This record gives sequence, C-alpha cells and structure tokens, in this order.
Amino acid sequence: MLDLPARPAPATGRLALTYRQLAHACPALTFSLVGEDSADGVPSAGGAPVDGREWIPMDRLASAVERLVDAEAARIRDRHGLAPRPHVAASRLLHHHLWTTSLLISGVWYLEGRIPLLPAGRLWTDAATGDFALRPGGWAPGDEAALRDAVAAHVGPVLAAFQPLVRRGPRALWGMATDDLLSGLWYLGRMLGEEDRAVATATALLPAGARPWTGPANFRREHGGWTRTRQGCCLYYAVDPANPCATCPRRA
Repeated sequence: MLDLPARPAPATGRLALTYRQLAHACPALTFSLVGEDSADGVPSAGGAPVDGREWIPMDRLASAVERLVDAEAARIRDRHGLAPRPHVAASRLLHHHLWTTSLLISGVWYLEGRIPLLPAGRLWTDAATGDFALRPGGWAPGDEAALRDAVAAHVGPVLAAFQPLVRRGPRALWGMATDDLLSGLWYLGRMLGEEDRAVATATALLPAGARPWTGPANFRREHGGWTRTRQGCCLYYAVDPANPCATCPRRA
C-alpha cells in the first residue's frame, strides 16, 4: 500500500491526491508516486524514481519481460514453496500487470469521472518486487468508451510482451484483460462500501461487443452477494490449489 504522509497536497497535485485516495482505499494496489506533483518524498531525475531500485519503464517491457518473469518465479518459490512452470509464473505476473495498470486508470475515472493521461513512459515496474511507480500527468473527462480505449492502449502492448511466455492466443489474453479491468473496479467498490455502484459501473463499462474486450461483465447474484465467472484464468490454482479464486472458471 502507498504510504500517505500527513502533509498538504501541492496546488497542482489534484491528480496526485486522487491517486493517494485510490491507494488508501485499495490496500492490494501497490505503487509509488514520483516527481514534484506527488509530494511523497520520492526523488526522481526527470524520469524513473531514484531510490536504488531497478525500475523498468513500461514502454521497454518487451525487452525485460523474461527477466521479470524469472523474478516472479522466485517470489512464488518463496511464498508457496514450489517451483512454478514458466508459463504459470508468466501468467501470474501478467495478471498482476493487467490488474494494476487497469485500476490505476479506471480507479481515477471511478473516483473523479476523469481519465488520467498515463503514457507508458511515465509508468515503471520494479524488477525485484513487481511493484509499480508512476509520474502523474494530466487528465481529461471521458465516458465509458473513452475509458475502454485508454486502458486498451496500455494493456495491448503488455499482452503482446507476455504472449510468447504465457502460451495463449489473443482472445484468451484479452479475456484476462477483461477480467482484470472488471475485477479492479469491483474491488474498489467493495473497499469503499459501494459494491452495488461498482458492479453497475463495471456492467455499463463493458457491454457485449466492445472489442477487443471479450465482455459483457455478466455479474450475477449468488448466495446473497455479487459474483461472476472469469472469462480467462490467472493460474493461481497452480500455485495454491487449496485456495482457487472465488471467480475461477474451475469452480463448480
């Protein structure tokens, strides 16, 4: 979770303030803000954070993806005590990238009704931990179609970088991206105590036929609460078989 020091936001930091609100609401969303607009004390040199960590810019992901997947495999070994197959480690890391980058855009839109302008060159991932850092820029109002386009512009290159390692075709990959876009908004709504609003928002965001997304959202009521079945699989069951995802297609 992003550390939230008790200091006032700068006059130009409304977007940074919204990111801080998003981080406070979503403990599972791990990222840092960099640059003067962030007011979080993380220095930078006009680019990536300068804190001794190895930050990979997302616009150079393809050249570093194998090394990042190797680091994810090492983290899985540490957490779960097993050595994952290469495509499992790649799928787990891809899910992390899709969920995080989608929520960094859709979460701001959900909170403010504006779409952050987040070029891949303003977003980094830490090679060792998988954490993210971003430099806030501008934002603009936008409807559901504009948000879908903004997120697709981010996740498309991510899917292309991971495809040789996850051993899946384009439709299966966009199914994963669809699931993670929806689940990020759903999670944010639950954390804010407004799950019904988040489900309605996600349902309107991804109607049937909104290519390249493989929607619709298909939320349903079950046992008194909201659920849906994922269209793709993040392969979490392969590293923790006793605890599959609540929306895993493998569940009865």
